[in-house]
Amino acid sequence: MEAESEPYVRLATLRQLHHVVADLNTARSLADTLQTVADGVVNGLNYELAAVNLVRPDGDLVVAAVAGSAGAEALMAGRVGSRASWDRRLSMGVRWGELRFIPHTEGWVLDDDDVPQWHSGGPQPRFADEWHPMDRLLAPMYSSSDELLGVISVDKPRNGRRPGPWGREALQMYAFQAAIAISNARLRANMQRALVRLEREQQALRASEESFRQAFEYAPSGMAIAEMGGDQHGRLLRANDALCRLLARPAATMRRYSFSDLVHPEDIGLLLRTSAEGGRAELRLARRDGSYVWVSLRNSVVADAADGPRFLLTHVEDIEERKRHELQLAHRASHDSLTGLPNSAELRARLGARLCNRPPDSLGPGGTPAVASADAYGPGTLLAGTDENGFSDGFDSAFGELPGSGLYDGHVHTVAPSEGETDDGTKGLAVLFCDLDGFKSINDRFGHHTGDAVLIEVARRLTHAVRDGDTVARLGGDEFVVLADGLGRADAQDLAVRLRNAIIPPIRVDGRAVRVGASFGIGWAGCGMSAEEVLQSADQRMYIEKRSRSGRTHRRAG
Repeated sequence: MEAESEPYVRLATLRQLHHVVADLNTARSLADTLQTVADGVVNGLNYELAAVNLVRPDGDLVVAAVAGSAGAEALMAGRVGSRASWDRRLSMGVRWGELRFIPHTEGWVLDDDDVPQWHSGGPQPRFADEWHPMDRLLAPMYSSSDELLGVISVDKPRNGRRPGPWGREALQMYAFQAAIAISNARLRANMQRALVRLEREQQALRASEESFRQAFEYAPSGMAIAEMGGDQHGRLLRANDALCRLLARPAATMRRYSFSDLVHPEDIGLLLRTSAEGGRAELRLARRDGSYVWVSLRNSVVADAADGPRFLLTHVEDIEERKRHELQLAHRASHDSLTGLPNSAELRARLGARLCNRPPDSLGPGGTPAVASADAYGPGTLLAGTDENGFSDGFDSAFGELPGSGLYDGHVHTVAPSEGETDDGTKGLAVLFCDLDGFKSINDRFGHHTGDAVLIEVARRLTHAVRDGDTVARLGGDEFVVLADGLGRADAQDLAVRLRNAIIPPIRVDGRAVRVGASFGIGWAGCGMSAEEVLQSADQRMYIEKRSRSGRTHRRAG
């Protein structure tokens, strides 16, 4: 069960990480950003305490934000630790990627330095990875030029254990995103101060414009100024060097475009919804060679001192690496590492998405809901969707559907074709449970390398034999499942034969040819069933088929 639930745990952690990173980008000021960084560790990464130590201009680090404990905040907030003491901490302990872990067995040498801390004594750990109150875990934050911005220090994991590889990766990713958020907050603060000077001091206009120009031109991330309103809304007036490099386009040609000309067609609606003050989106922009890069795009409105024409100041951050990493993590959590097919968790999620809890006896022919009468609820009962005289208003608000429409809260009911030789024309969601025949003997005789190659080839053949839109998944071992929608019973039988015929040709591995057979059990998904019940039904039919075919083989041999 633990192995099966691991993808869910990782997906849940990924969703939490996504939410807290999103919160970082909504903070308006540097102080808000720093507190949001600390809160995100507590709310999203399952630690009880967190502190953000920010590098000051003189090099020392000040505790700029604390989350998780009012007592710790009162003790530490605003206190300063010397850079020498921090450098000592970051150079010792165990390296977990960019993280630094100092176990309590080594950390005692740091008890008398000037770094603010809240650690207290406690009993010795009862097991190897139990967290000790004197353990220290540090997550450094670096700028794009590898300059130390600060350090996130965490304590008291909620599960009482030292974080494993996944928890370490999550904290390291969060520290990377926190560094970007802090850099952006500082940049926004500098730009906002420049804009305030533009509005308040007409005499200092030229100096303020030069300050803005430098902040714009030399910003480490892409920036652009675009027209706002009118027929030319969104047309680029100016793009900095970082944006030109990101999109591999000369600055002169950038003025020919608007962002709507550069955005991926699937993201155009998202771009239009964010073309306003404070609008923000993650979308894809086109490079000169036709490829696309993922960016975080944030708009701010700029007005001149005389309240004249307004412009959009757009900040463009390259998030291609993060997006790729997120997609890889999501794919690994939902797909089989050997064959690349959807795994058991993803199969159940796709199957469960098609099913509702509506019991089968509440559905009429073809999956339409049976219409209840007031008599079923007792005299004097007024059904939802009827007036005081009991007449229908044409909409069954109790179920959120039109009677006879087959819809339930926007959901099309899944029903199985009727059993028997008569075809009533109903098309359903067929679930074909496949178990390979003779695979164990191949594994035992030739080893797991050959067995893995057979599984990979079977997965390829199944994938090529089904229709676009069908799902081929691997449950584990030599068990596969195919979800095929819109089939009648005869169609499903034909599909099983076609899949079996695709599997049985010889498979060549390391110069030898091996064969496997396949037994298929056909089950049908229906609303009112759980995904587990559907799979168990198909599994049972598969074993009936396997025993039947085995019996026929023995009779022929006899």
